[in-house]
This record gives sequence, structure tokens and C-alpha cells, in this order.
Amino acid sequence: MKIKIGAGILVFFILMALLGPLLIGTDPAATSNDGLQGPSAEHWLGTTQTGQDILVQVVYGARISMGVGLLSAMIATVLAVAVGLVGGYFGGAIDETLSVLTNIFLVLPALPLIIVLAGYLPQRGVASVAVVIAVTGWAWGARVLRAQTLSVRRRDFVEAAKASGERPFRIVFFEILPVLLPVIATSFLATVVGAILAEAGLSFLGLADLSTVSWGTMLYFAQTGQALLIGAWWWFIPPGLCIALVGTGLALVNFGIDELANPRLRTIRAPRKRKAEGTA
Repeated sequence: MKIKIGAGILVFFILMALLGPLLIGTDPAATSNDGLQGPSAEHWLGTTQTGQDILVQVVYGARISMGVGLLSAMIATVLAVAVGLVGGYFGGAIDETLSVLTNIFLVLPALPLIIVLAGYLPQRGVASVAVVIAVTGWAWGARVLRAQTLSVRRRDFVEAAKASGERPFRIVFFEILPVLLPVIATSFLATVVGAILAEAGLSFLGLADLSTVSWGTMLYFAQTGQALLIGAWWWFIPPGLCIALVGTGLALVNFGIDELANPRLRTIRAPRKRKAEGTA
């Protein structure tokens, strides 16, 4: 049930990001004379201080925010898989070196590091921001995968692959990696959530590309326009609510995968009592 609800939320926002801009076809930066208008039949989610339609911005912002989240998560997951599996399988000096590198990134405060790195970017495009977020977000997944690899490498099928003369990297990526796919999936989903929040935080601080429309930049301009003070709740609630809903959907899918992969987390349902035959 958790996976179904979470997947439904994610499918809605993915379709909105992919098809929404094509269906709306309106420039999200287009201004009008309807400044700070509340929700109405003409503007379903109201307008900004300069008359920009907030619904249009929410739809276009989904593409940037979710795109940054997915790109960052893919880069971070690749780094985590490479570091965690290689270090956990080979051990020795390789594992010690990669563990030290992982520990360094784990103890560094993520948000200040992201702010510092983003501040020195020559270009603050979507790809640049995604890379910065990924560089600071791979260490936790690498630590988890290393611990799982240390356990899996002692199993019989890995020993059999070694005895048959399989190459080490083939064992790592064709024997051990498939077993760890549920762990990798949960790490990926958690990283997507963190990346979307990090992008929103950078945009809110004005460190992202403010010429693009994302949920984070919407919150930035709502803050600079003092939307909270003037009571323009329709300006900042929609992007914030979208971020919360996407995070909820990812978390529900993540919890569902955990329950499927870990039998101890599964809900035990009591069997239904069968009615005795012949009773009314």
C-alpha cells in the first residue's frame, strides 16, 4: 500500500514535469497587470507581485527541481556503489583509503559545504548545481553499501565464483551488485529527497540560477517580495507543498522497499477465521 500511494504521487509529479509545460505552453516569466491576485478562475493559484501566474511556475518548476534531484541522485549513487562495493570486497589498503575518504565527507557539514562550493561556481546551471549536491551526498550510501558488501562477500555463491576463476570486478558487479539492489534503491530515493531539498535551499539563498524557474527560486522571490508579511500565502505555499508531497511520495516508496527487502519489517497479518460450514 505504501508503495502504491508513493508511486501514485511520484507519477503525478513526473507527468506534470514532462507534459505540463507542453500542455500549458505559457511563458512562466511572462508578467501582467494582475499583480498579487489571489486564486481565481483566471489564475487558479494566483499571481506574483509582477503578475506572473503561479500555477504555470509550479508546473515548469517541477521539471527543474525534480531534474536536479534525479541527476544528483544518479551521480551520487554511482559514486556510492563504486566506493562501497570496491572497498568492501577488496579490503586491505584499498578499503582503508576509501573508508578514510568516506569518513571525511561524512563528518563535513553538508549544507555549508554545498553553499561554499555553489558560491564559487563559474556557472550556476542545473548540471553544475546537481554535481555539487552529488559530491556532498554520496558518502552515506557508500558506508551502507560497504557494510552490506562485507557481509555478502562471505556467502557461498561468491566463494563459488572465486573458485571458478571469475575476475574480481566481475564478481563485484555481476554477483554482489544484484543482491544489493534493494539497498541501492533505498539509498537512491533518499538521495533524491535530499537533493531536491538542497536545490530548494540553494535557490532560496540565491546561490542557484535565478533565471530558471524552480520551486526553490519561487520561494526565493516570494521571500524577497515579502509574501509572508503582505499575506500572499498563495505565492509560497504551492511550491513548498509540492516539495513536501514529492518528499512524502519518495519516503513512502522507500519504506515499502524496506519492508519487501527486510522480512523483519513486514507487517504480519493475522489469518482470517473461516466460518464453520452449515452455520447461518
